[in-house]
Amino acid sequence: MTTLDITDGIAVLTIGDDENRFTLAWLDEVEAALDRVVEAGTPLVTTGEGKFFSNGLDLDWAMANPEEFGGYAQRVERLLARFLALPVPTVAAVNGHAFGAGAMLALAHDWRVMRADRGFFCLPEVDIRIPFTPGMAALIQARLTPRAAVDAMTTGARFGGPEAEAAGIVDATAAEEGLLADAVARVAPLQGKDVATLESIKSTMFAPVLELLRGTSA
Repeated sequence: MTTLDITDGIAVLTIGDDENRFTLAWLDEVEAALDRVVEAGTPLVTTGEGKFFSNGLDLDWAMANPEEFGGYAQRVERLLARFLALPVPTVAAVNGHAFGAGAMLALAHDWRVMRADRGFFCLPEVDIRIPFTPGMAALIQARLTPRAAVDAMTTGARFGGPEAEAAGIVDATAAEEGLLADAVARVAPLQGKDVATLESIKSTMFAPVLELLRGTSA
């Protein structure tokens, strides 16, 4: 279950305490939470609890409902677009494993702080034979250096915190007990940024990616 806490002008979205896969119910909860964040206009920290940040797509449901997968994938892409263009400062506090779409969720934030001693960032699509959609590929390539994008997308490599920081996948690492505080400290000085201006800036910065993720490109 997801929770949203807004304290001292900072919103902390906890996306669950299990594998935090993108179930239909999870998508509903996260979308509702983002509505509240935008209304409040507060910086956002997104994190999980336990050993997972997010394992991404609900593959069991997808395999059981192949006729609905197209619509489901589009909804996931629209959520990634929403995080990417969210009109408030955002940081992912990556508390554990971030795989597949869960890793892309972290990349859709402005910044990433990852636990130093446990958990992997991984894009396993090459090994599970699920090609990236154009929108997902564009998101990854917009957020990573060309070298890191090739290494992550074509090898399925697992990056621990220090390796992810060295590759520029995350901006910093932290001990488990300091992860959330470090993430909050990264965006706390950015309180009060004008929502309309920030929305315009992000929409311009990421226009080609957003068009692909939203399915609005020509």
